[in-house]
Amino acid sequence: MSRLINGLHHVTALAGGAQKNVDFYAGILGLRLVKKTINFDAPDVYHLYYGDENGNPGSIMTFFPYGQIARGRKGTNQLTYTAFSVPTAALGYWMDRLTAHHIAFDKPQKRFNETFLRFEDHDGLGIELVANDEDTRSGWNNGVIDPALAIKGFHGVTLHETRGEPTLKLLTGLMEHRVVTETEGRYRLQAGDGGPGTYVDMIVTPGNLRGMQGAGTVHHVAFSTDSDETQLEIRERLEEGGMSVTPVADRNYFHSIYFREPGGVLFEVATNPPGFAIDEKPSELGTKLMLPEWYEPRRAAIEAGLERIELKRV
Repeated sequence: MSRLINGLHHVTALAGGAQKNVDFYAGILGLRLVKKTINFDAPDVYHLYYGDENGNPGSIMTFFPYGQIARGRKGTNQLTYTAFSVPTAALGYWMDRLTAHHIAFDKPQKRFNETFLRFEDHDGLGIELVANDEDTRSGWNNGVIDPALAIKGFHGVTLHETRGEPTLKLLTGLMEHRVVTETEGRYRLQAGDGGPGTYVDMIVTPGNLRGMQGAGTVHHVAFSTDSDETQLEIRERLEEGGMSVTPVADRNYFHSIYFREPGGVLFEVATNPPGFAIDEKPSELGTKLMLPEWYEPRRAAIEAGLERIELKRV
């Protein structure tokens, strides 16, 4: 049987101002802006993609910056923290960098066998930097941060659930994850070959306040699959398992199916191809506003309605 799920593909969140978003993720965190496009379902809103040099699956953080939008609230039945992977030797550098940019963070914490920093972006989105030496991926050289200290991609995500068993059953059954450890109500699962970029942590707290969507909250999490064929296989498996799955949607840079896990978090399964170089040279990723062909006739009006953004080295 072929492997259908490799690990994480991308995480998509809601944000406020587009320029502040670029300043934080491309500036302070040093990720590459790999694609500047629009929300295909709401063309008056950007869809900004950040990642490693090529926007490889497992490195891609994306945002819909809606401008004037109310803040959301962290809580149960929500993806509450997105964790990025950094080298162990880089932890001190990141503490100094966050301090220099006036980003408050909790003192280093321990979880399982790892040390991590926890903080929030300007909209309140939960971010972690996890120090480890098992990640062999390369960081993006943005001209400011030494690639040896840079973010390598995702480490994992944290799901906050009121009931753990149904979600655990989905992940370990239909979605091919394995539980690798558990402590104090926190489960760690991994997919594919394991390691950074494949982890899903799940916390179960039945009595906690339910999360509310808005700026600073995750809209959905996408899992990686190799091809259109494997995507159709996992779609069939999910439907046979009782999940309500959308038809395949063409997102230009990948193809997507969506469904809600038992706790209500929106899951996506996205194909690895065709990737972000389908409409831009690899050296020019993220430099121009790219539109799907069906919106090209409206380019002038769309561009006029979007906030002007620029990349700044900080």
